[in-house]
Amino acid sequence: MYLSRHATADGPRWALDDLLLARGFDLRQLLELPAADIAAGLRSTAGTTPAAGTLLAPIETTHEVWAAGVTYLRSREARETESTVKDVYSRVYGAERPELFYKSVGWRVAGHGMPIRVRDDSRWNVPEPELVLVANARGEIVGYCAGNDVSSRDIEGENPLYLPQAKVYDGSCALGPGLVIGAAGPLSDLPIRLEVLRAGRAVFQGETRASRIKRRFEELVGYLFRELAFPQGAFLMTGTGIVPPHDFSLERGDVVRITIGALTLENPVETAPRGARS
Repeated sequence: MYLSRHATADGPRWALDDLLLARGFDLRQLLELPAADIAAGLRSTAGTTPAAGTLLAPIETTHEVWAAGVTYLRSREARETESTVKDVYSRVYGAERPELFYKSVGWRVAGHGMPIRVRDDSRWNVPEPELVLVANARGEIVGYCAGNDVSSRDIEGENPLYLPQAKVYDGSCALGPGLVIGAAGPLSDLPIRLEVLRAGRAVFQGETRASRIKRRFEELVGYLFRELAFPQGAFLMTGTGIVPPHDFSLERGDVVRITIGALTLENPVETAPRGARS
């Protein structure tokens, strides 16, 4: 089952397998249901009108996006290289407790085709392609999408306490193009691919598989929900296993293409000055 969100004359509307759901459908209410009831809940609101209009981020405005860090060996190596406090990241990779941090609220998230940004006060910025888990209010994993945890590596590496500034700013989070609900196969085997285009030419490509992650997805979600309530459900980025080389940085005008399984999320890097955005 594939859920997408669209801009229409009546405002944002959700669609199931490219057919608009009933007006008033709200993802927050769906994620209040137990995992076993979600498919039936979707079918009960299914419509017959084909979806049209611009794709929006597949998330409600009040949903929270969280992220897990240093879950792949490649990520640990990159953090150690960039950081002035290298042992922090080796200890996190091997620790029982995962690194979890807040990434974005739903209204800040960019959808497929929408612009992302690099910070004006950073000189080393990278995309981070990540499998994003969708969890219901009970902490059950009910779906996934593709995500981009855009990061400023020079700020992140200067001091571990600067992580929020390196990770959380306008245009730093993209999700899409839609949500796969109730996936038939194991999420741990999904292929993940990153491509960055500059003037139409690929300037970086990389690939990995979700199976290379060190921790089980249920473990990551379990820690997120351990002392936090998410009555509307939550989104959790699971970390990146693709890290561009040290001499690479995103530039305004680049296009970032992330493919996870059958989903492709594509975002241009914004060229307009920050104050000119609407």
